[in-house]
Amino acid sequence: MSLLQKQFGSYETKGEKPITWLHFVDRLMQHGAIALVLIAISLGLGMAGYMGFEHLGFVDAYLNASMILGGMGPVAEVKSTGGKLFAGTYALYSGLLFLVVAGLLLAPVVHRVLHKFHWEISEGNDNMGEK
Repeated sequence: MSLLQKQFGSYETKGEKPITWLHFVDRLMQHGAIALVLIAISLGLGMAGYMGFEHLGFVDAYLNASMILGGMGPVAEVKSTGGKLFAGTYALYSGLLFLVVAGLLLAPVVHRVLHKFHWEISEGNDNMGEK
């Protein structure tokens, strides 16, 4: 069993009954917690980069890192070559992180909707083939 299966539990298969509402909310909370940890780590890395490359103070580094992470762009002018390379790389990383977090948060919802749809069909509620 992989580490992710131990952490999240495996998703129910097509033939299994959909999980209860409370279990589903717990699954959403687990995915949300992982997303928050990813965002916090990314924000910390961005702040460290701005503090190291551009010699910004804590608050200014937080502002720049959070603005790029949120998709708005930097506030302070980036002057050094290393800072420019870091800012560009961090912006690309932030765009990919957005997609990862969106997938992480939407996966349980999409799975539940599709699972309920397939569960209803497998239970014999699909009368389309009968005459």
